[in-house]
Amino acid sequence: MSTLTPHGACLEWQPGLIWINAISDALIGGGFFATALFLGLLVWRRRDLQFAAAFLGFGAYVTICGVTRMLSILTLWVPLYGIEASVKAVQAVFSVGIAAALLLIVLPRLLVLPGRNQLQQAYAALEEEIRQRRKAEDMVKRFQELEATEAQVRQAQKMEAIGQLTGGVAHDFNNILTVITGSIEILSDAVKHRRDLAPIARMITAAAARGADLTQHLLAFARRQPLQPRSTDVNAMVIDVARLLRPTLGEQIEIESMLAHDAAPALIDPSQLSTALLNLALNARDAMPDGGKLTLETKNVALDENYAATNQEVKPGDYVMVAVSDTGEGIPKDLLEKVFEPFFTTKEVGKGSGLGLSMVYGFVKQSNGHVKIYSEEGHGTTVKLYLPQAASVPSAQATEAGVPAGDHGDETILIVEDDALVRDYVTTQIKRFGYRTLAASNAAEGLALINGEQRIDLLFTDVIIPGGMNGRQLAREAVKRRPGLKVLYTSGYTENAIVHHGRLDAGVLLLPKPYLSSDLARMLRTALAS
Repeated sequence: MSTLTPHGACLEWQPGLIWINAISDALIGGGFFATALFLGLLVWRRRDLQFAAAFLGFGAYVTICGVTRMLSILTLWVPLYGIEASVKAVQAVFSVGIAAALLLIVLPRLLVLPGRNQLQQAYAALEEEIRQRRKAEDMVKRFQELEATEAQVRQAQKMEAIGQLTGGVAHDFNNILTVITGSIEILSDAVKHRRDLAPIARMITAAAARGADLTQHLLAFARRQPLQPRSTDVNAMVIDVARLLRPTLGEQIEIESMLAHDAAPALIDPSQLSTALLNLALNARDAMPDGGKLTLETKNVALDENYAATNQEVKPGDYVMVAVSDTGEGIPKDLLEKVFEPFFTTKEVGKGSGLGLSMVYGFVKQSNGHVKIYSEEGHGTTVKLYLPQAASVPSAQATEAGVPAGDHGDETILIVEDDALVRDYVTTQIKRFGYRTLAASNAAEGLALINGEQRIDLLFTDVIIPGGMNGRQLAREAVKRRPGLKVLYTSGYTENAIVHHGRLDAGVLLLPKPYLSSDLARMLRTALAS
């Protein structure tokens, strides 16, 4: 038993002094323990905390300080001064260690840490760097958009240049084909009983028909074909095409139709849409030599300003989408931009003219629509046609009230054609039908004959003629001079004389080149009877 006197004896056991010391030491000790608990939890929760070892050391130190406070309370009644001295010795050692660590280790590191002003400057510099980086990223994005836009513009200009070239070639070629087609008809009738010559005549007829088909595709791509757009039920068109395709594509190709029940009518030329769908389906068949699946789809689509900004020549608005998809071989990515060019094909030599997709492209563009192709090698291809919606309900397809080719009268027909070969051929053919003819090579000669006293019942004029005015202007002047004069146009390249915005003007009769003599006779009677 210790002979030392408790600390309370030193205070003469005065209750006020004893309880003041006891409560004060308890509160101080509790503060030390709370501080130690805070430091321990901080280090435990924040594993990446800087100066973690210093925090732990300081926590141990304040814990010992708390213990000494508790011992001070105990020694008020029990003289455990030996234990208290031992704890204070340990506290002294920790004090020296903490002081040394603070002065030699922590303080130098704290001094090099940035202050509030430095942090503010650093944050400001960081924000500026972020702003500059975002500005650079925006510039890069803008350059990429400009580059993409320039690429689209270059592609559009190239397609327009090719279109002008092909349209001009088709015009001249149609004049030649008109003579060939009509002349071979006469020869075929003359040699139909000759077994040695009849097959040759049929071969020439087939070759001329093939040439006429090629020129029509070229005119479609050049957007120079006269369209007769009307409100058309695209679902009905797709169903008709699918019915026609089933025996054509073969049993190895499955045809699936996904038609929107609320598909709006489209303002297009239905015959041209049918031809476009057939071309796309035949291309899909060739891409699936071992069989596959052909999907025809319709849907109402709205193309907004954002889409138009990234696709040249697209007008924002409501469209009817007609998609043709296959599960074929697909098209390499580097060739996708070329597939709509005339005579470009990925097929083997002799297995395609390369005019199918160009015809589709020209028809859709001339119809104020948009065409997009998606393809992935080994997975297939999808071609989407975005056709302008029509405001009215679909109209029934008009039927031509044809007049038998053999019917004719004693009318006089004025022929205005600048190509001498075509002019001589047409004059000969019309005379064969029993009509009287007058011929002119240009607008001036035609007006001179119209101003004359000879009877003229019908003006049959090419649209593109020399002499200071085109065929439409000539017809307008002719009707002024001879009210009631009938007019029939012919052309292989209509420009904008009788076709505006891709549409044939109302009340205009046009006989496209090349044409058969039966077509010529029928259109002459139709024009005279109108």
